[in-house]
Order: sequence, then C-alpha cells, then structure tokens
Amino acid sequence: MKSWTIRVRLTVLYGGLFFVAGALLLGVTYFLVEQSLDRRSGANPDVAASLTSISPLVLNNDQITDALRQFRAEQLQFREETMHSLLTQGAIALVGVGGVAAALGWLVAGRALQPLHRITETAERIAGADGAGRGLHERIALAGPGDEVKKLADTFDVMIERLDRSFDGQRRFVANASHELRTPLALNRALVELAVTRPGVSAETQQLGQSLLSVNERHERLIDGLLLLADAENTIADRSPVDLADVAGHVLDQSAASGLRMERDLRPAATCGDPILLERLTQNLVENAIRHNVADGWLAVSTITASGRAVLTVDNTGPVVPAYEIETLFQPFRRLRRDRIDGGRGFGLGLSIVRAVARAHGGDAHAEPRQGGGLTVTVTIPAGSPY
Repeated sequence: MKSWTIRVRLTVLYGGLFFVAGALLLGVTYFLVEQSLDRRSGANPDVAASLTSISPLVLNNDQITDALRQFRAEQLQFREETMHSLLTQGAIALVGVGGVAAALGWLVAGRALQPLHRITETAERIAGADGAGRGLHERIALAGPGDEVKKLADTFDVMIERLDRSFDGQRRFVANASHELRTPLALNRALVELAVTRPGVSAETQQLGQSLLSVNERHERLIDGLLLLADAENTIADRSPVDLADVAGHVLDQSAASGLRMERDLRPAATCGDPILLERLTQNLVENAIRHNVADGWLAVSTITASGRAVLTVDNTGPVVPAYEIETLFQPFRRLRRDRIDGGRGFGLGLSIVRAVARAHGGDAHAEPRQGGGLTVTVTIPAGSPY
C-alpha cells in the first residue's frame, strides 16, 4: 500500500472520529437546551394547549384569553427559533471542526509516517541500484525515541550491513583468487614454452606443448574475465572524458573478421568513465558478434548521443536466438545450449562483463534477437560530465 493512501485513511479516520464526537455533542446539547427551555417557559405543547383550553373558563375574559394565547404563541416561536439557530450554527461549527480535525489529522499522519517514508526511500534506492551488491553502503540511521519504528530501522540497517560485508567479501575473494591463479598459470606457460623451443624436441612433444599452451591460454582468459568482472562490480570512482565513437573505432581497427562485412556509423557519444573498462566492453561486444556469426555475414557498430545518454549499438547476423534466452546470456558462465554442445571457446562471461561495466558507469545493457538470426546489443551510459 502506498504511503499517501495510508495517510489519507488516517486523515479520514481522525476527521471521522472528531465529526462523530462533535455530532454526539451537538445532539446532547440540543436535547438539554430543549428540556431547559421547556422547564423555564412551560412551553410544552400539551401544557400550553391545556392552559389555552381552560383559560376562558377560569378567567371568562376574552382579552385576557387572547393575551395569554399570544404570549404562549410567542414563547413557542422563541423556542423554535432558538432550537433552529442552535441546530444550524451547531452544524456549521461541526463542519468547521471536522475540517480542522481533518487538517490536523493530515499533519499528524504525515509526521507519524515520515520515518516509514525514510525507510521506504532507502529500501527503494538499494533495490534500484544497478548490479548485485551496489547501494548496500546506504544506511537509514534513524534518530529519535526507541519505539517500534526506530527498532525496525535499526534492524534494517544491521541486515544491510551484513549483506554489504557478504557481497564485499565475495568480490574480494574472486579478485584475490584470480590474482593468485595468474601466477602459476604464467609460470606454466613459461615452462611449456621453454620446453617446446629447446633444440632437438620431438614432434610429439611440440604438439603436446601446443596443446598445453592452448589450455593454459584458455585458463588465463578465464582468470582475466573473472578479474574484470570483479572490478566492474564496483562503482567507478576515477572517471575521465571518453568518446565511445573513438573507443569503438579503435576496437574495430584492431579486430580481424575474415569473411565478415564490418559496418560502422560512429557519431560523437561523449561520456565519462574508465577508458580501459569501456574499451573492454566494446571489445567483448565486437568479439561476440564475430564469434557468433555465420559465413558471409556482417556486423554493424554505431554510436550516438540521444536523450542525454551515450549509446553504443552492435548488430550482427548469426544463429537464431530465442527471445526467452536473451537474459540468460547476461548471466555469468551461462551460454546457449548449442554453444555448450559445440564446445565454444567462450566462458559465458562476455555479456556479463558488458552489463557489469555499463552498470558500473550508471548505465545498462540490453539485447534483442534479430529477425532471421543474430543479436542487437545496445549499451546506454549517461553522457556529459561525471555523474
């Protein structure tokens, strides 16, 4: 339920209670005043009628009887006017008191719900943060008396702190483990290269060495991908001006795609961020477009600035990708079923790194299947100065 709905209901409740209490008070006052007037003036209709009926017999004087009747009539009229005035003015006062009570109820409800608003806003910011574990540094830090709302906020802060430590520890573990694994892999590569380059090495040994180097290279690429993914999970602190058009042009110039037609439409798309990570983002997209393509296919890379965002788009031909598998491609170590069967060279980290880098820069990455096969991957990052 939205907070304004709760506030409206509390306001209606407060106003309704005051209105009912005022209506009861007005009814009691009306009854008491009516009884008081009847006792003081003897203006009870039955008593007045009986006095009027017996006055001619007792006094036997028409003038006195008329004067008595006129006096009684004036008393009755005074009584009716008084009660009508009490009822009318009381109703007006009741409406005014109800309005004041509703206004006070609105203010009181707003003040009572203010801590809940703060808790909700903090939770929404954390839930809306891009990337796993981002936004967990925020705390509510609610001040005030130790009531139930304060305990709820403190409990929420403790929970977020534990989650923050858990995600931070996970990122540090991946980074540290990756760093530790790079050293033995580099040592293995050096030993294998030394073994296969020595004079007099047999052909079988050279073939075995090349196989070991290929396996070692695959593991090195996996470790580099894990390191980059761990780095991209953190928000970028040091930013510098970068034009995605320049980055995309450089990556395309360095890419080899034999048998594929490469198209480019690179318009200025200035942003601020980490140039190395943005280059890796673009490189991953281009490599995926080349690797997952078809013979005599094509790929197209375009950049543009639109609606205050720098946009990088990579289109490519390729196998048909079901729409329900698109989000799977952005998850770490997740590949399409045919890639796993065919033993593809990738690890399922390419698009995961793309989205992680984009979200670390305050943007996002999305993909759509092309009709006839292939993908259209779009990366959007806030343009202009640092954000």
